[in-house]
Amino acid sequence: MKPVVLCGGEGSRLRPLTYYFQKTMVPVGREQRPLLEYILRHIRLHGFEEALLLVGYKGEQVANYFEDGSRVGLRLSYVWDSEDVKGTCSSLINALKHGAIHHNDSLLVYYGDILTNLDLRALAQKHQAEKAAATLALAPRYQLPVGVAEVRDSRVVSMREKPFIDINVTIGLLALEARTLKLAERSVDIMSDLIPFLIEKGEKVAAYVSEAFWYDVGSTEKYEKLTNEMVDSYLASLRSR
Repeated sequence: MKPVVLCGGEGSRLRPLTYYFQKTMVPVGREQRPLLEYILRHIRLHGFEEALLLVGYKGEQVANYFEDGSRVGLRLSYVWDSEDVKGTCSSLINALKHGAIHHNDSLLVYYGDILTNLDLRALAQKHQAEKAAATLALAPRYQLPVGVAEVRDSRVVSMREKPFIDINVTIGLLALEARTLKLAERSVDIMSDLIPFLIEKGEKVAAYVSEAFWYDVGSTEKYEKLTNEMVDSYLASLRSR
């Protein structure tokens, strides 16, 4: 299975930081390492030896810092998004057209603004066992960013501040058969376009539900709330595996 990291987006939710940084290069933790470094070291920790980085906006920052991948113990290769690439699925299709991805490849697709300790090998094994077109990594609950009121007869009878709700949410990781990209060449976004298309066409989309830690760093609010202590805890969880 080939790890592919999406590093090409403009990161509009992280502005004004992303006027100066590629969103995957924002500094994180006490050592202020780029977010992407944590992702690549996570990939290496699970036994992968190479990764493909799909770059575009401010991609020079990524390529100049990681170069051939020696810094993180991986062999890295790069595909640059063309000007007409406008979404995550388009980026994968562009890599397919450039020969960096092949029709019969199985891909481990990793969004470049996610911090997680998910067991990547277990996700890959689940995908292979299910013989699925795609397997989504899901968390079984989601914490709302707002308080919730219970109302009866125009009266608030209870309040819950930022409650967790039981709902399966995508966490920015999936396994995907590259052949599916040929089926949906007009798709722009993976989650909004490609996955619904595969479900509609009767292709098998499996679920890998995990209690693993995950954190979406892709907005200014979430980035500001990512403390050094949270990163320390994340790193400790990786060392304990």
